[in-house]
Amino acid sequence: MSKPGSKMLKSRWFSPLALLLVWELGSLVGWIPRGTLAAPHEVLRTFGAMLASGELPSNLLVSFGRVAAGLAIGISFGVALALISALSHQGEVAVDSPVQMLRTLPTLALSPLFIVWFGIGEAPKIALIAFGTVFPVYLNLYGGIRSVDVRLVEAARSFGLSRSELVRHVILPGALPSFLVGLRYALSVSVLILVVAEQINAARGLGYLISEARDFMRTDVIVVCLLVYAGLGLGADSIVRWLERRALAWRPQLVEG
Repeated sequence: MSKPGSKMLKSRWFSPLALLLVWELGSLVGWIPRGTLAAPHEVLRTFGAMLASGELPSNLLVSFGRVAAGLAIGISFGVALALISALSHQGEVAVDSPVQMLRTLPTLALSPLFIVWFGIGEAPKIALIAFGTVFPVYLNLYGGIRSVDVRLVEAARSFGLSRSELVRHVILPGALPSFLVGLRYALSVSVLILVVAEQINAARGLGYLISEARDFMRTDVIVVCLLVYAGLGLGADSIVRWLERRALAWRPQLVEG
């Protein structure tokens, strides 16, 4: 007897597979012109060719390096600013208002200014990703620290914990779930910004492949790169989910089932 969960999992695959079949049939009978959108079998063939030639892995590695560098900077700044702002009133006065103003700026609209500041090399691409990922980390970690149960803090103080011990053993563990939520948002944002940032005079990377494919009307290459972008986002989310299961194993709702 099959489990309800397995039936639900199978049913979730029905719509994507049906859509893929309609796409393939529409391409074969000419409803979807090849110049508008390549057929799935062409996308699959192109993916295999790009993989075999090494073109896709080498450019993917470049894009991954940009995301990793931008995330490292953005997460570091987000954590530092959240700690300063959430752990002291003076820090909140100094940090929170400027951060709240900056986060309302559309990140992608800053690309011309970043090009003026950093040139047209790798720096503006990494800076855009870093800027966009600071705020999800800051907002969620700040909120997590401020929402730690006051009773836990008072109990820790009654046991004689110093301020640094209180932060390390009570406040930060209590804010960890919120930080991981912010990290998931930051990872998603980093991939979204990467798509646009790599259009800025890129000589390598997935964005470069898309720009080159656009000039030659290679919709199959464009779809391959878009699928790889989607895979990057899904992989990043899976990593954070794995971290949640490991770091928050004490939470029953994360270990049931």
